[in-house]
Amino acid sequence: MSVIPVYTPPDFRRPGLASAPAVRVEPAPADGVLPRGFHATSNLPEYLHLGGGDWQLARESRMDAVMVLRGREVEVIEPRLVKRGDPVVIGRSDDGEEGIYVHSAGFPSPAAAAGKFAFRTRGTRETPFSRSYDELYAVLRHDREQGHIVWVLGPAITFDKDSRDAMQFVIEHGYCHALLAGNALATHDLEAARFRTGLGQDIYTQVLQPHGHYNHLDIINEVRLRGSIPRAIREMGLSDGIITACERQGVPYVLAGSIRDDGPLPGVISDACLAQDAMRVHARRATTVIALATQLHTIAFGNMTPGYHVTKEGSVRPVFFYVVDMTEFSTDKLANRGSMQATAILTNAQDFMVNLWHNLR
Repeated sequence: MSVIPVYTPPDFRRPGLASAPAVRVEPAPADGVLPRGFHATSNLPEYLHLGGGDWQLARESRMDAVMVLRGREVEVIEPRLVKRGDPVVIGRSDDGEEGIYVHSAGFPSPAAAAGKFAFRTRGTRETPFSRSYDELYAVLRHDREQGHIVWVLGPAITFDKDSRDAMQFVIEHGYCHALLAGNALATHDLEAARFRTGLGQDIYTQVLQPHGHYNHLDIINEVRLRGSIPRAIREMGLSDGIITACERQGVPYVLAGSIRDDGPLPGVISDACLAQDAMRVHARRATTVIALATQLHTIAFGNMTPGYHVTKEGSVRPVFFYVVDMTEFSTDKLANRGSMQATAILTNAQDFMVNLWHNLR
């Protein structure tokens, strides 16, 4: 399919790579402690030379992880998960001279195609996003059957009836394989299912309701009384919304807590390391990510997500990462942290979801 760019692997016969040494490893001195000179990974395709011209691509490379070489198998893990004695890859250069090669030119780049200098290579407030929408529609239709689509959602999507209905449609029609969010998304979605409000405002008319500021606290209390979100949905007879659709369709969701959470709801992971681990399960599988109106979760998941995905057939494809927000902040922050593949669509969450809904249906 033309929407998935063709990957061009490195030419390991060229000077520098043909004569590269085998990569070195050193044992970790203690659990969670790395040997000096360790190699920190990027989210680009990274290859290790195992000797004799055998270059192995590290699967699931991502920002600020390390490589452990077990025989001829390359494992990419977070430093805190390294165990004493693990053979950690050593080397700070990435051009092959230490047996490590980072391949930054595997996928075609619009900026590269334009030449050494070009205007408007990044999405900004004056960018027309029609083409970005068209590409996104095509990617979603492709990855619905042949990929793993991960949504990273902020609570703004629940404050409007149409955008909430649109996200329910997306889940029910196979365009969401995993959902990542915080306590607020689930709280206000369940509030809308119970009271038809979001933070006390009617989700259709936007009119504040009497004592509506209690509604999100009441729903948290009701769910905590019942001990779990699935049980609360059943016992309260909730029939619509994002979380209900996930439960009905068997779509996994990860709710990562924060310091400001009310409650939180049962099922919210308040341990940051455990939340990271749960989110990384989906980062490793992701082929398309849509991060919508949530700066902290967007930046966190962007740093966890590889820029490429190795398919079951062994081919390499890009991971599409769309950041939908009112400002460039999230994409700029990701770019500053190394996630250059993030594509910005600058609009509000409600307009984006309704556009998507009208096109996909």
